[in-house]
Amino acid sequence: MFKFVIAGTVAAFAAAKKHPIRQELVDEIRANASWESHTVETNPLRHMTREELLNLVGTNMDYEYNVPATNEATPVGALPTNFDPRDGSKFKAECIHPVRDQAQCGSCWAFGATEALSDRFCINGKDVILSPQDPVSCDTNNYGCDGGYLNYVWAYFTNTGVVTDACYPYTSGAGDTGVCKTSCTGSGQSWLKYKCKAGSVVHPISVSGIQTELYNNGPVEAAFTVYEDFFNYKSGVYYHQTGGQAGGHAIKLLGWGVDSASGLSYWLCANSWGKSWGDSGFFKIKQGDCGINGQIYACTPNVAAEEFF
Repeated sequence: MFKFVIAGTVAAFAAAKKHPIRQELVDEIRANASWESHTVETNPLRHMTREELLNLVGTNMDYEYNVPATNEATPVGALPTNFDPRDGSKFKAECIHPVRDQAQCGSCWAFGATEALSDRFCINGKDVILSPQDPVSCDTNNYGCDGGYLNYVWAYFTNTGVVTDACYPYTSGAGDTGVCKTSCTGSGQSWLKYKCKAGSVVHPISVSGIQTELYNNGPVEAAFTVYEDFFNYKSGVYYHQTGGQAGGHAIKLLGWGVDSASGLSYWLCANSWGKSWGDSGFFKIKQGDCGINGQIYACTPNVAAEEFF
């Protein structure tokens, strides 16, 4: 069970008795990596314990539980070398919604999924912010604040759907998964589920397939293995340089490019650790690094109808 995977990771990480935000690790990054790290003193995560840092990750990277590549689009025509949908050149800029903060709950799997699907609904004409609390508390195939699987949460969006953040606001920031609700918080709102079209979930694994999906349809959810050095990231194209594994982590992947300074091809991503981390909450990661190319999911939003339950 995934809960035991998380517990084992915590035990192994804690056994090292070293905080991942430490001077020796920062020195090694700055001496050898082409990306920039925070100093220990300026890192916004520096006040967290090792255990609190582990609460920021919570995605299972066991490929045995993931499905083969599905519905991977074949590129039609040339794709741009760099693509950042925040500039409004392809989609409405406001459809790439702001960075969020999962806080002390291993709910990244739910944040990455609801953020990508929210953007896709907006791109298709319905500007909604979907609730990560809904799958955290109600998706029984996943484990709430103890983590989850990407393919399971997208199946949940297809079979059950997800309500809006206004209807079901996030309350698990302190680490409590909570009890599943069946009505909106407050009054005057409808318990309305937004869903994926049946059979529309995609899982591309080639670079061209991922790029085509992003360019044609909008952001996707992705996951990768987090190492200790990632907690120290500030800017540039991240790739694993040093430090042990901390766990699997899910994010929203929105674009790509080639870095002019390092020459590295990267994915552009939005994290869910708030705007003080990284590049105002965003980061770039080398394409294929830390297993990210094998963990991509999205769907076609069902904009024709929502369902009451």
